[in-house]
Amino acid sequence: MYGICNLSIVPLRIEPDDTSEMVSQLIFGDAFQIIESTKKWSKIKLAFDGYEGYVDNKQFEKISENDFQSLEKEDSYYAAELIDFITDSENNLTTIPIGARLPFYNNNSFTINNKVYKYEGKVTHKKRDKIAIVETAYLFLNTPYLWGGKTPFGIDCSGFTQTVYKLCGYPLLRDAKEQATQGEVLSFIEECEPGDLAFFDNEEGIITHVGIIMNDYNIIHAHGKVRIDKLDHSGIYNIDSQQHTHRLRVIKKMI
Repeated sequence: MYGICNLSIVPLRIEPDDTSEMVSQLIFGDAFQIIESTKKWSKIKLAFDGYEGYVDNKQFEKISENDFQSLEKEDSYYAAELIDFITDSENNLTTIPIGARLPFYNNNSFTINNKVYKYEGKVTHKKRDKIAIVETAYLFLNTPYLWGGKTPFGIDCSGFTQTVYKLCGYPLLRDAKEQATQGEVLSFIEECEPGDLAFFDNEEGIITHVGIIMNDYNIIHAHGKVRIDKLDHSGIYNIDSQQHTHRLRVIKKMI
């Protein structure tokens, strides 16, 4: 069985319970495989990054295997406005955040299960130049930190990097430690370019944080909010508290 998110933002939980930890979010248009299902909950695996979790059955729509496979093959069109809305044939409004996928998009229209929606905002669907990574990251400046979040209303560190890269046409895995397995290692901080990713670990050596490198050894990352700090050989130097907050583990070139 397969499904698609037909609401703006839906929590993906670690257990099938409304009080369970939110580990990520489904954004409108996210397609997935249904691994198992009960009366209220379904365990799903997202097509985009293979991430798994539980979603309330009332918060998605089932789609055919044929539609799922077609979506896997076709170009992905994403809403490029920070926040906008779509309308169906009865002029019902649904808000969607930046990064929402528009299935089978063509000429300001898209469809889910033969239901036609209209979207008149900006879209993005092609690989963009590396400089666009930093330009896109700026859109999320001052977004509050939210564990599991992936939108301008709340975002975590790896949700931030994943969403920014997705909008520029490049897939990243969901969590920082998974993203750190991608790309090419840079030996020295002097080799980095704007758009590269810097990863940071804890005292146990586990990668727990990620940010996007900017010009002049600045870094934009989600820590309390999406903010800009300084990056040096030790890690992130917080310009407000005047102290290091994260220990640098590795810098990676993704594109």
